[in-house]
Amino acid sequence: MQRGFIPNILTFLNLSLGILSIIATVKGDYLNSGLFILGAGLVDRYDGRIARLLHAESPLGKELDSLSDLVSFGVAPAIQAYFMFGLEELTLLGMLPVLIFPVAGSYRLARYNSQHFDGVFMGLPITIAGCVLTLFLLLLRNSLNLRFLVIFLMFSLAYLMVSTIKLQKR
Repeated sequence: MQRGFIPNILTFLNLSLGILSIIATVKGDYLNSGLFILGAGLVDRYDGRIARLLHAESPLGKELDSLSDLVSFGVAPAIQAYFMFGLEELTLLGMLPVLIFPVAGSYRLARYNSQHFDGVFMGLPITIAGCVLTLFLLLLRNSLNLRFLVIFLMFSLAYLMVSTIKLQKR
């Protein structure tokens, strides 16, 4: 097995956890849905580090990581919020954050991939945004009357992802 494939296995695990989260959400299993997203966050933290450690970084790995991140930290948390907090009842107001959150995340990922990384992130990384949203969803899961807080949080995190704020990588 090529050493470059090891980090990609972790990236595929990240993607798989994102897909499992979406399936769990559709089945109404919101706790496991959230745990799958948080698990994807843990895996995502180490795939790049292992790639660097093995000297196995590649353009393909970078693109796979971004696609996996979009599913696990953009699409999955947005769908979880939509179903968990009954956002479909709000028609357009309920759909907008579910669309804008992953779209902002995709922009953030594309911007990152198209620029030279100097140790400083521009905009909130999608992994952080998705995990923060997921933690709030899990904490608020028995408070359906707080759906407007969830919508506000989704718009706020989307704004932070596309913003030009600078965050030092740790």
